[in-house]
Amino acid sequence: MPTDNALPTLVFIPGSWHQPKCYDKLTTLLHGQHELNCVSVTLPSTAGNPAATFKDDFDAAREAISEETTHGRNVVVIAHSYGGMVGNSAVGGFTRPRDTTETSPTGYVIGLILIATGYTLTGFTFMDPFLGHPPPSWRVNSATGYAELVTPPRELFYHDLPAEEAEFWVSQLRPQSLKALFEGGEYTYAGWKDVPTWYIGTVEDRGLPVVAQRMSVGMAREMGASVEHRELRTSHSPFLSQPEATARIVWEAVEAFIGKSGGDESTLSGRGDVIAVPKATLWQPFTWFRFGLPLALGHLGEETMEV
Repeated sequence: MPTDNALPTLVFIPGSWHQPKCYDKLTTLLHGQHELNCVSVTLPSTAGNPAATFKDDFDAAREAISEETTHGRNVVVIAHSYGGMVGNSAVGGFTRPRDTTETSPTGYVIGLILIATGYTLTGFTFMDPFLGHPPPSWRVNSATGYAELVTPPRELFYHDLPAEEAEFWVSQLRPQSLKALFEGGEYTYAGWKDVPTWYIGTVEDRGLPVVAQRMSVGMAREMGASVEHRELRTSHSPFLSQPEATARIVWEAVEAFIGKSGGDESTLSGRGDVIAVPKATLWQPFTWFRFGLPLALGHLGEETMEV
């Protein structure tokens, strides 16, 4: 039976097109500095099979979580981009019941760390918020069954990495099954309602604009979620361009989950690359300035002009 302050296993879930190797910098730091056990999941939808579904990804994540909890180890799920929907959904049934006082020989999912992603709504597919229309960065290729990148991947995911390193990570990308993005709503679940969450936003993100990230956090908070929000001035992939800063936030979150410290946005002022984010209310338009809406509109205007 795990004790409440025992170090949990970290289960990492990558995003679309990405392999678990993308987390290697981060997991090496976390293991070396804090002796954290790290498990990275390979999503079947990125394994070169156009028939792979969201359920396949969901099952892969749950298998990784179950392997830890059935052996009495608590788990923190860390998920990036599309992987956020997988991670949110996979924690269902693995969290500690709110009203129980019973001890159990199994472990639980005790926290969720989301990186540049959204807060999943039960019953919604990944593409439902887009009304079934892909964003400008990729397109549907019905002939192959894959989501095909239109924006150069280096620009979309890794613009703040040195050119040679960015090209290496581009070479590691794999085809992304369309089925996983458009289907599977019967398996999606708002797991963030069941556990405390930390959110790592990416201010210079060219894949998921920071305004969308901030509004997603605002929505979750309005719906009762417990969210600690941090931001880094990075591209879509902070675990590659700023692994040390990302590791610091992850460790801070882990300490909060096991009760060794508490998150406090006010304590982050001036702490290196980490940006404290003021709370904003999604349903009060005047607070959208805190979300960065004017900045986002400015960027959209610049992109339109460049085209």
